[in-house]
Parts: sequence; C-alpha cells; structure tokens
Amino acid sequence: MSATSRHDLIERNIGLLIALCIAVVSVGGLVEIVPLFFQKSTTQPVVGLKPYTPIQLSGRDIYIREGCSNCHSQMIRPFRAETERYGHYSVAGEFVYDRPFLWGSKRTGPDLARVGLRYSDDWHRIHLMNPRDVVPESNMPAYPWLARTRLDPADAAPKMRTLRMLGVPYSDAEIAGAAQTLKDKTEMDAVIAYLQGLGIVLRDKR
Repeated sequence: MSATSRHDLIERNIGLLIALCIAVVSVGGLVEIVPLFFQKSTTQPVVGLKPYTPIQLSGRDIYIREGCSNCHSQMIRPFRAETERYGHYSVAGEFVYDRPFLWGSKRTGPDLARVGLRYSDDWHRIHLMNPRDVVPESNMPAYPWLARTRLDPADAAPKMRTLRMLGVPYSDAEIAGAAQTLKDKTEMDAVIAYLQGLGIVLRDKR
C-alpha cells in the first residue's frame, strides 16, 4: 500500500484517525510533562518560600470561591513588557505549595503575581469594599460581605493536614494552633493576608 493510500485510509476512517490523534498527543504530552516531575526547578521551593499561614490559606480559598482568578492572573511571563511592569517573571518554585496553582494569562484586571506588600492593608480593604474609591476606572465588583463574614476557625486544620499529605511541610504545632489564629477574623482579613503574601520572595528581583 502506498503512502497516499494509507493517508487516504486514515482520513476516511474516523475511529482510526481519532485513535492515532490521541496516541500522538499522548506521546507528545508525556515527553513534555514527565521530565518536569524530576527537575528541582519545578519541584523545590525557591529560597525563602514558606507555606501559607492558616489565614492566608483561608484567604486563598475565598479568592478562588469569589472567582478572582477568572480576571486576575498570577503569572508574569518572561517578556520585557511584563517584567518592567510587574517585576521578576514567575517561576514554578514559587508555587510548589499551591493546590491548585493559579497561573494563567487572561487579564481583565492586572496580574497579581507580585502584589504582596505593594499596597497597605487599608488600601486593599477600601479596594475590596468599593474598588472605584482607589481605582476610578476599575470595573471590578465590590465585595462588602467579606467584611461581615467571620471565618470558621475549625476549617483550617483539616486543610493543613490534607496539604501536609501532599508534601507541604506543616508541623503538628502549626496545625494545632491554626484555629486560634483565625479567631474573630473576617473573610476580608483572610483575603488581604493572602494578597499581601503573593510574590514577595522574588518581588525585588529583576
């Protein structure tokens, strides 16, 4: 059978074409992805990186729940236009404790990969209550209910135990004391704590 005939046979047989496409994509994916599991740059935390505190962990869950990651990426790409605006490009070692990680490139709002400590807690509080009070052109919705909703201190320890099973180095003492650190804290306190920790390890590097 000639090459043309084989090609014609594949194109006319939808089942065979689908199977071959899946095989090619699978092999290509394995070649690209598997080596990443064995590279220190993708599996080891960057120097100075610490696991999320209980309140940051709660804030991250609220951030995801409220859909913030739909408009704000957390990935600075290694292009001059990106690094001049946001700072050092993102590296995998910054996100080894994230489950799931929140990379992405869709930006309705600015990238937040290096937002940590760029603004004060009060600025973030005002921004979450009514974004246009600090950024007049913002189209971000307000989140006033976060200031009225208190965290449940009992939620933190189970999350931390689960993350420890996945490799995050939480100690028994940190897990035992998690509930106390969340006492009388609001969801807004938690989101602000999370935002203030984003990207601070590499923030000042270029």
